[in-house]
Amino acid sequence: MNAFEFVLALAIIVFAFTVIRHKMGIPARSMKEMREGTSDDAETQRLRSQVKQLQERINILERIVTDRGADTAAQIEALRERDRMAEGDEG
Repeated sequence: MNAFEFVLALAIIVFAFTVIRHKMGIPARSMKEMREGTSDDAETQRLRSQVKQLQERINILERIVTDRGADTAAQIEALRERDRMAEGDEG
């Protein structure tokens, strides 16, 4: 194998991997981030906080749905009050 064939083979391999990466939907930027590790910026922290809040809310709603006690209305009102307070903090 001479130098020209080697360079040609290398170019074909790089092209093939680029096409595969594109077909899989992996942008070059995310591959760079995977090598460097994940970065926690303010947006990521905000989204994690929001997901945690939604998970807590789902747990409360599941408890309300499965609880057949008389305090269901009080729990719903407590959730509404908590939302009003959260909206007041954001506004």
